[in-house]
Amino acid sequence: MNIDFPPPSKGTYNNAGSSRRLCRYLEHEDMERMEQVIYTEGFFNLTDDNIYKSQVIKDIDSNIGQLLKTDAKFYAIHVSPSEKELRSMGNTEQEQAEAMKQYIREVVIPEYAKNFNKGLSAEDIKFYGKIHFSRDRSNNELNMHCHLIVSRKDQSNKKKLSPLTNHKNTQKGTVKGGFDRKNLFQQAEQGFDRLFGYQRQLTESFEYYNTMKNGSISKQLDMQERQISDERKDTDMQTGLYADKQAEVTENKVAYKQNNSISDNTENKQSFNLPDFALSSVLGLLTPDVNNKEEEQIPMKREKKKPKRGFRK
Repeated sequence: MNIDFPPPSKGTYNNAGSSRRLCRYLEHEDMERMEQVIYTEGFFNLTDDNIYKSQVIKDIDSNIGQLLKTDAKFYAIHVSPSEKELRSMGNTEQEQAEAMKQYIREVVIPEYAKNFNKGLSAEDIKFYGKIHFSRDRSNNELNMHCHLIVSRKDQSNKKKLSPLTNHKNTQKGTVKGGFDRKNLFQQAEQGFDRLFGYQRQLTESFEYYNTMKNGSISKQLDMQERQISDERKDTDMQTGLYADKQAEVTENKVAYKQNNSISDNTENKQSFNLPDFALSSVLGLLTPDVNNKEEEQIPMKREKKKPKRGFRK
């Protein structure tokens, strides 16, 4: 699972002004899909689907109390599952889209709120999401991902929330609470695995990726040892399963042979140890009954030969 925060820019992700440009960009895929007569997904939030773009712009642009002109008014977040993760979310685009919205609502936004350490819940976060099904410069068969627009202020328009701050759970100073992006990534990943029953390999985890990219040499070596150990366990397990299956097959073969042997012996005994009355019945069929009058033979009369007619020499 890849979650990232695109840095603010002067283009599409310029968050110092209106959210109009970003919302317009997020609808660019809809036109292409409608031309192909393929269904589209509208904007959604914690409770509603198919929200109009105009409402999204109005809600985000009006929730900017006490922010300076140059302050960030909103933040963008990308949530991009891998192909393997997408397959665990459903068999069709519709199923995967519904699963994605469930994941955003039940895992990502609640963990996002908790991570500010200000006693916030998912209901305190003003956000809108938009699902895309394709991705430029990608050769993957499945590319579904989700764009989130999250307001800088909470729903009450009182608390400032910045996921890009470098403060982490601070208790003193002007910034209290902070935001730990690393913790968010890990919690969102674990939440995904629980929600969809996903069996994540070590090499798929954020921990592995982060260690191999940013960890010290010693930590990278430790991670590689864990990887080798896990691969050995998988191999041993597969070997063990194969051995168990082979043993089961062998046992079945032995049992089959034993059953056939018992069956053969039983049939032989039944064939050669006929009861006396059965044998008598058989012999009786072969022996004529002399007392049966209907079957007595009637003596045949000999016919007298007629003399031949003709002249004798």
